[in-house]
Amino acid sequence: MLKMAVIGKDVSESLSPKMHTFIMNKLGVDIKYDKVSIPLENFKDEFPKILKEYDTLNVTIPYKLDVIPYLDELKEDGLIFKSINTIDCRTKYGYNTDGVGFMLMIENANISANGKTCLVLGSGGVGRTVIKKLVTSGASVSAFDLNQDGLKELYDEFPKFEALERLENKPYDIIINCTGVGMHKSVGKSPVGEDLIKLCESAVDLIYVPEVSEFLRLAKINGKKICNGEAMLFYQAYYADCIFLNRKCDNEEAKKLFLEYRNM
Repeated sequence: MLKMAVIGKDVSESLSPKMHTFIMNKLGVDIKYDKVSIPLENFKDEFPKILKEYDTLNVTIPYKLDVIPYLDELKEDGLIFKSINTIDCRTKYGYNTDGVGFMLMIENANISANGKTCLVLGSGGVGRTVIKKLVTSGASVSAFDLNQDGLKELYDEFPKFEALERLENKPYDIIINCTGVGMHKSVGKSPVGEDLIKLCESAVDLIYVPEVSEFLRLAKINGKKICNGEAMLFYQAYYADCIFLNRKCDNEEAKKLFLEYRNM
């Protein structure tokens, strides 16, 4: 039996245990899956212990960069994006399955990035992944983050997008929220105003609790195509579990399993 967990600042409402248990059981594997919330001030003391305690870890906000110094090697997209959401504690290898999960999610929502203008909100762990994945998929990407230092660091590392110092109301094909605004204590808030949302064609929010964030609600009432992050969470979980099991990934299998999961 694999001992697994999701870690983050606050994972109390995470769907990861339910998703990973469903996926692993469908793949014929028994697991024990925990939710481990780590306060910012305790991360350096707690994480090394957690790394030894579990077979695998899934990493969420805000620790996708913080875990890197504790790992022996970054692999595949983890090496490219320098952001880790998947850790095999048995090898201390770090991976990133957010990028492939994001692209499969928008593909299934009939949102194409190729040749489109995209505004990405947030440049942290998942934001940097989305920015890089969109650029490599042929999109023209602009990004904004209240943390301008973090945004500049990403631009210095990957100067293939426009780093915005301020937001202006201008049209974008797709706006993607990669911040935590709209969840937990900020439920009911949108990271951008309705005037900007009215100018987009599609709104993608990586938040999945609540199912329709304020950002998506504003987009929906203005007739925009919307997509929340539940499918991305499921797909990145599927890709991560395939890594843990040294199993070949199959996009059609991922889609089929997600449909089964949604119909539970």
